[in-house]
Amino acid sequence: MRRVIFNQKGGVGKSTITCNLAAISAIEGKKTLVIDLDIQGNSTQYLLGRKETESDKTIALFFKDCLSLSLFGSSTATGLESVIHETPFPNLSVIPSHPELEPLQSRLESRFKIFKLKEALEKLQGFDSIYIDTPPVLNFYSQSALIAAQRCLIPFDCDAFARDALYTLMQTVAEVKADHNQSLEVEGIIVNQYQRQANLPRQLVQELVAEGLPVLASMISPSVKVRESHSLSQPLVYYLPNHKLSDEFRALYAEIHP
Repeated sequence: MRRVIFNQKGGVGKSTITCNLAAISAIEGKKTLVIDLDIQGNSTQYLLGRKETESDKTIALFFKDCLSLSLFGSSTATGLESVIHETPFPNLSVIPSHPELEPLQSRLESRFKIFKLKEALEKLQGFDSIYIDTPPVLNFYSQSALIAAQRCLIPFDCDAFARDALYTLMQTVAEVKADHNQSLEVEGIIVNQYQRQANLPRQLVQELVAEGLPVLASMISPSVKVRESHSLSQPLVYYLPNHKLSDEFRALYAEIHP
């Protein structure tokens, strides 16, 4: 299964959700891959403990080589297999991001390479689950991920502005589905930073549910332990397997893997 974690708003926990769900998948014994399409490289650092400064084994090399079609029709394009890194965690691998993604974007758009990620993932062997982390904007890379994925998870951080943006985001996913990827489904809205004792978050979630939006029942609480896990480059289920947040992520994983 190929899942994309997508929101056009920054700071909603995309990378944290991506890496923790992927880590649980790996612990469950599934060969799992994270693809980091955000030039900030947060998922890369979370899983590898560093950001990549060389582009010879990152997703940037894959996209750069997608531009290398010769006049005679042959291509030297790099397959995804060659840019996969093993992480310190069993069954969990990552394709790192790289800052070179930014200057590549306009060239990829002008050469209509929007389907290249999907084509490469359909050929990729050996993985049971794939999670794609996206930039907090609708650009070439997030559209490529939506076209390549089968399921979309949308983080929501219980903010009134985020609620207004949610309707636009749902429309964006619906348009990608209609125009480019009939198999794409919104698997659910993940309520993140949920303060159960506060009135506004409860009210916002209740209203979303009443409107029929696919809000997942498993919600993620705020905690300083998330930042600690970032700094140690250890997803919560490895860093603090018995913590409440780890239990919440496991419940979320179980909800989307019934």
